[in-house]
Amino acid sequence: MPDSLSLDGRVAVVTGAGAGLGRAEAVALAAAGAAVVVNDLPGAGEEAAEEIRGLGGTAVVVAGDVGERATADAMVAAAVELGGLDIVVNNAGVTRDKMLFNMTDEEFDLVVKIHLRGHFLLSRNAASYWRAQHKETGEQVYGRIVNTASEASLSGSPGQPNYAAAKAGITALTLSSARSLGRMGVRVNAIAPRARTAMTAAVFGEDTSGKSVDPYAAEHVAPLVAYLASPAAEAINGQLFVVYGGMVALVAAPVVEQRFDTAGDVFDLAELDKTVGAYFADRDPSVGFAADSIMQLKV
Repeated sequence: MPDSLSLDGRVAVVTGAGAGLGRAEAVALAAAGAAVVVNDLPGAGEEAAEEIRGLGGTAVVVAGDVGERATADAMVAAAVELGGLDIVVNNAGVTRDKMLFNMTDEEFDLVVKIHLRGHFLLSRNAASYWRAQHKETGEQVYGRIVNTASEASLSGSPGQPNYAAAKAGITALTLSSARSLGRMGVRVNAIAPRARTAMTAAVFGEDTSGKSVDPYAAEHVAPLVAYLASPAAEAINGQLFVVYGGMVALVAAPVVEQRFDTAGDVFDLAELDKTVGAYFADRDPSVGFAADSIMQLKV
């Protein structure tokens, strides 16, 4: 393996790594040479760690809820014990799908806590660790964060107001982190994977593709994560990728569709109606800010 793709000597933390996508990502990182801190809820991470060890890799388990500060502290401490912290893969998540009018406070809070707060806590701790290194040496550090967003935040899935909001927040967190940490050498990117896991079983159903590898298998996603974690991805920062089925799509930033300017000093209601209102009069009312076209993944 070329040095630019190797993770030999690196230490990675992967949350929600006990099964599904997180486990595939942890194994891919280990196969590239990284020692891995495997996080999941108590009792869920041991098999993944054993798989990594069976492949000749190094893995330790840190059990705990990613939405709790103590878990983030423990994951970073475990990485440092293995030699340092180089790579963070924020993957852990849950769903509590309901229409907005049926969703409880608890269902909203839990999803935001695990997804958005979980991403924040570990990323913040990693950023503090890398900043201390940077201040001590004055040199660029090696740091990689791969966050897990979702197309739900782009399309506005109607039965997932909690999940869509949390994932949109993760995309924004990724951009802010990439810009604030980039000067130190840290690279922060996000993936929006289409993967058949326990959490998404109801979304994708059974594999009827007839292909040798399920297009929604986590194995299609894990290589991109390992690549983004590698030295070869130095030039990639603050990006969002949709990935599945042997395809990686780079998502462009939003663009301004139309601009409206007042003829005077301040808009009044009548002028807004003649400009903004008139623009929408003959426009397809189903077209909104939601990036429905992205679901087709056409350039």
